[in-house]
Amino acid sequence: MNNGNIFDSAMKISTRGRYALRMMLDVSRHGGLDSPVSLASVSDRTGISHGYLEQVALALRSARLVRGVAGRHGGYKLASPPEKITIREIIEATIGPVCVVDCIDEPEACPRADYCECRVVYALINLRIGEVLEEFTLADLADPSWMKKTGEAVANQLVGLSTGTENS
Repeated sequence: MNNGNIFDSAMKISTRGRYALRMMLDVSRHGGLDSPVSLASVSDRTGISHGYLEQVALALRSARLVRGVAGRHGGYKLASPPEKITIREIIEATIGPVCVVDCIDEPEACPRADYCECRVVYALINLRIGEVLEEFTLADLADPSWMKKTGEAVANQLVGLSTGTENS
């Protein structure tokens, strides 16, 4: 039951998408383009089970975001420089296209799609989410100064939202 809280059933990035980001960040920090990183070591550092990482790695490899290296010192390494890999690519490689409602990508899924008053808003939400995910890269997430600066800016905006004022 909702009880008036719009966040009871909030839109969320799935566990699979979040774990993919964590895995890619770990591979970027500990091997990057040069050295393969074993899933066992990623698992140790991130706390994500080895089995789950195998599933995520398969999806990331299929999307050509990582390369597998066989052998005793094998593992995964980035397929491209971290500044060329967007957050959107990582998320969509593991969970598919970002879409808040089915009628945006599949209008035939809804009998009201042709005349729905809300569909344009849903499309705009998809567009904006996509823009944010496309704007940031793996290199951004790996950069502590970027994280600090961006985290502070987001915190200021959240404070403004909660107090009803805007902070720049």
